[in-house]
Amino acid sequence: MMRPEQVRGVYSIMPTPAKDGADRWDATHTVDLDETARLAERLIADGADGIIALGTMGECATLCPEDYEQFVDCLLSTVKQRVPTFVGTTALGTHEIVKRIRFVKARGATGTLLGIPMWQPATLEMAVAFYTTLARAFPDFAIMVYANSRAFRYDFGVEFWKQISKDAPTVICSKFSNRRILREVVSVTGGKVIPVPVASQAYAFAEIAPEATTACWIPSVGPQPAKALMTAILSRDLKRAETVAADISWAHEPIHHITSAPEIFASYNIQLEKIIMESSGYCKAGPIRPPYNVIPEDHEAAARECGKRYAKLRERYATATASPASGRA
Repeated sequence: MMRPEQVRGVYSIMPTPAKDGADRWDATHTVDLDETARLAERLIADGADGIIALGTMGECATLCPEDYEQFVDCLLSTVKQRVPTFVGTTALGTHEIVKRIRFVKARGATGTLLGIPMWQPATLEMAVAFYTTLARAFPDFAIMVYANSRAFRYDFGVEFWKQISKDAPTVICSKFSNRRILREVVSVTGGKVIPVPVASQAYAFAEIAPEATTACWIPSVGPQPAKALMTAILSRDLKRAETVAADISWAHEPIHHITSAPEIFASYNIQLEKIIMESSGYCKAGPIRPPYNVIPEDHEAAARECGKRYAKLRERYATATASPASGRA
């Protein structure tokens, strides 16, 4: 099983590429498997250190079982365990989650990106029991906690992490964004759970907890800018990291007014990320599956501008020398 100290570098989050017409209510067989395989190969070739699939922007919640299984089969048969691959298995109940974990594990996933069932809010006791139960059920399969408080209606507070680090040893990392409690979480987990922030927050994480900031994630806009950032962070070159972080912040800026408003962002997370990835020219994310295929025109325009900026950074950092000029314009 993968260990916490092996969680390093840049994890690219894949969309689940959709065929034309996938935004219709009656669509079937919606996954573009050719694009799935092409994108996975491109991410590895471009230096992604790992892949995350079937979270929010992977539209895990809106895939029918057939589409879910076809996507997983295609992705994992393409990756062939060349890089760590965490596949989302979140569902509305533990029985379905167990079924999904068995499926992705059998096909070669490194671990699972796992959120709490969200039909009703969990208590601390429920949340800890949920992850502990699955850690014991699959003692050789890594868990990346999907710590999205708004999506899962749970705060993932310090006491949760303290208990999880003791009771659920297969939890090795977390898709994590709460800078306010980062130092405390690092302290109570003792290095057993690695926080994995989005690239636009990685520099801030490194300032707070440099020893624990060993990885970050980025959507499928190209891993190159995030690679430059993590290379600087891991070499403790924080001056260089600050420069790259400023470039990534510039790329993210068009949607900052949305992402900084949690209640608004929560309603348009999937839409924004798929449009950004498509507009970056890195992949063909395809239509957004219902019911989340609705977005205001100004939000869509902001996401398209964000994608175009990431395309500029990707090109610059793919061809840059050791100290590239700023990608901002």
